[in-house]
Amino acid sequence: MPGYADNYWTSPDGLRLHYRDYPVREGSGGENRPPILCIPGLTRNARDFEPVVGAFAGDWRVICVDLRGRGNSEYARDPQSYNPRTYVADLNALFAEAGLTRFVAIGTSLGGLLTMLLAAGGRERLAGAVLNDVGPVVEREGLARIRDYVGKGSTFPTWMHAARALEEVMGHAFPDYGAADWLVLAKRMLELGGNGRIAFDYDMKIAEPFARANDGPQPDLWPFFEALSGCPVLTLRGELSDILSVETLAEMQQRMPTMEAVTLPRIGHAPTLAEPVALEAIARLLAKVA
Repeated sequence: MPGYADNYWTSPDGLRLHYRDYPVREGSGGENRPPILCIPGLTRNARDFEPVVGAFAGDWRVICVDLRGRGNSEYARDPQSYNPRTYVADLNALFAEAGLTRFVAIGTSLGGLLTMLLAAGGRERLAGAVLNDVGPVVEREGLARIRDYVGKGSTFPTWMHAARALEEVMGHAFPDYGAADWLVLAKRMLELGGNGRIAFDYDMKIAEPFARANDGPQPDLWPFFEALSGCPVLTLRGELSDILSVETLAEMQQRMPTMEAVTLPRIGHAPTLAEPVALEAIARLLAKVA
């Protein structure tokens, strides 16, 4: 895995937030390309994008963020700040501190929604966008499933116990995974704590606003999706996804004919981006970035 710098920025409300910064390789030409900005899902962190890093870092600068309350970023003082508007404000603070004026966004689930919101706040910043298993309509069935497990705070004595627990919760999404695959996923999603127990690497309080946010009607996100028009866009969908439906993906293609849509067989929510078909599609998108 390529080397990286652990860097930090300060949120508007004073939190110390973390990102991994993978530099370009000397002579690769990557210094003339916009960086790739990787934004993880609700309970994920910067480690989630190791497959992207392995495929593209060096030729591209890759920045993988820990949203507030995840990974090495500080936990929020007010749990109600775990919401999309605050995450966007945090990211805008990163752009200002790090001098990022243009980038390719790769967003998984929540990260894809944030990518759409960033486009609405200034599409000129987006050199390209990958929406990983998310669209302007988020299926209620999938939201209910996520609400059932997020914030439970389980801990495990060994990595194998953690891997087996993941399989129990997520086995429907990755029916072809073996023990080694679940161990890899566990080590991205969980961490070994100071007490010797293995726990999920996020603040359990992110569940509080998430549960309330999904009680009412969904906001109309189509204008935010359409804000991506004018830059290369790729949407990945897991064939077994309960978050992004076939119907929503078809509507996305109708509204944005230039968007590439790729469905990954026998994968649910959300693809890990280690899938060869996914990496090939991301490479095609990057080839379009000017």
